Amino acid sequence: MKIIIFGLGNFGMSLALSLTETGNEVIGVDKQMDKVNLIKDKISHAICMDSTNELAYEALPLKDADKVVVGIGENEGAAIITTAIIKKLSNVKIISRALSPIHDTVLEAMGIYSIIHPEQESADRLTKQINFKTTLENYQLDNNYTISEVKSKPEFHGKTLYELNTIDKYHLNLVTIIRKKEKTNLIGKKSIVKETIGLPTPETVIYQDDILVVFGENKNISVYCEGQD
Repeated sequence: MKIIIFGLGNFGMSLALSLTETGNEVIGVDKQMDKVNLIKDKISHAICMDSTNELAYEALPLKDADKVVVGIGENEGAAIITTAIIKKLSNVKIISRALSPIHDTVLEAMGIYSIIHPEQESADRLTKQINFKTTLENYQLDNNYTISEVKSKPEFHGKTLYELNTIDKYHLNLVTIIRKKEKTNLIGKKSIVKETIGLPTPETVIYQDDILVVFGENKNISVYCEGQD
């Protein structure tokens, strides 16, 4: 996807790098040149501009973007104005960061329903990671069931799912596998990205650096993770 991120603070910069790593074309925008310089060689494009100036948007391919993220975190007014200008100029899907309850209300009034609260969400994810010890990422469905990313065990490496019959042993369902892959962009620059392999089959081979996305009861995920670093 082609994604434009407004605001290259800690959140925006981390998101831009993560989306680039997973194979997306990312354009980062910030009014501070030092932030643009920090990331310009790590993502597709980085532009220094004041996102509250509607005339400046002529330099941005808004109509070609699949999604826009307004991640401005220092200035609530600038974030709201930026969101309003984007909504006026295009029909692109907007994901906007909210800095306060009133910010939430304003965004909803503008018709923005993809609203994020990075600090709160990061704390929730960290809590789940700590509670589940060595899981990498979690999406808790309710109090009993979770979708988790876990490292593949050494005894799995080089074997097919048919040979292992692993998931039955731990009473978990394997949803997919996340695997690192080398990718070359249009200008020949190589990078390592993470891709899912789709739905696993009995012939799917597990490799050393594979991340398994599993679904199951919290207690069974904890059992799987016992003894892992």
